[in-house]
This record gives sequence, C-alpha cells and structure tokens, in this order.
Amino acid sequence: PPAAPPPPGPPARGSLSLHRAYLRSPLGLLRLGQLALGAAFWVTVAAHKYEGAAHFALFAAVLVWLLTLALFGLSLLGRWALVPWLGSRWLLTNLVHDLALGVGLYAAATGIMGYKAGRKSYCNLPGYSQHCLYSAYLSASVCGGIAACLYLLSGLYCLSRRCRDQPDIV
Repeated sequence: PPAAPPPPGPPARGSLSLHRAYLRSPLGLLRLGQLALGAAFWVTVAAHKYEGAAHFALFAAVLVWLLTLALFGLSLLGRWALVPWLGSRWLLTNLVHDLALGVGLYAAATGIMGYKAGRKSYCNLPGYSQHCLYSAYLSASVCGGIAACLYLLSGLYCLSRRCRDQPDIV
C-alpha cells in the first residue's frame, strides 16, 4: 500500500525582511543618529576614569541607548506587533520613549557631564602635566546635548503624526 502523506507542519511565519520605508523615514534616520551619538557618549565616559554623578550619566546613556536599539530593531524588521500591549500602540510607545526617556535622561546626563567638565576646566591650561578629563567630559556633554536634541525632534515627529491621526510610525 502507498505510504500516508506526512502530517502538515506548523504554519510558516512571514519572512524576515527589512522595512525599508522606515529606514528612509525621518524617524529611522533620527534613530540612526541617536544610536551613533548615544554610543559616542557612553563609550567616551566609559573609556575614561569617572566618579560620582558620572555613574548615573553612564547608566542613563546606556539604558536609553539599549531601548533605542530595541525600538530601532523592531521597527526596522516590522515586528513591533510581537511586543505585548505596546505593539498595538507603537507610535505612542516611540513618543513616550523619545520625550520622557530620551530627552529627560540625556538632558540630565548632559548637565552632569557639562558640570564635571566645568569643574575640570583648570587642567586645560598649557603646561598642566597631570592627566586631564576635561576633553572627555566636554566631548560626552556635546554628544549628549546633540542626542537630546535628536530625541526631541523624533518625539515631535511622532507627536505630529499622532495629532494628524496617523497610527503608524511611517
């Protein structure tokens, strides 16, 4: 007798592909800038000796950077629907992330690093022979300030889409 056909397998999932429209959108481009400047911020701080409030600045930068990386990855792959409860509110999720976490924490981290740079400005004098953290703190402060501005822009972009009753990020 002929062999019975094999039982049907599990339903195939959709193929994993890049959401190119997101990558070319203003939000996608802003996310790339946020990731680059955020990485520059925390790598600059982590590569040098830091103490005191710089621990919080480093924590804030890494936390926001990791969350931004997750949002960017899910948006780029078009898989935000896989995130329970937040996936159906993806535009609102991006809006809250950008304005509350991105702007808030990067503004605080920028203020901390700017204050620390100001406290070390004496070692920027010619002839000062000791190791100086002024340029590292100042670089981190500039990167953090620009990153906070990028988060503000992306938050305003998401807010404008929400006000125009557009439910998607692109």
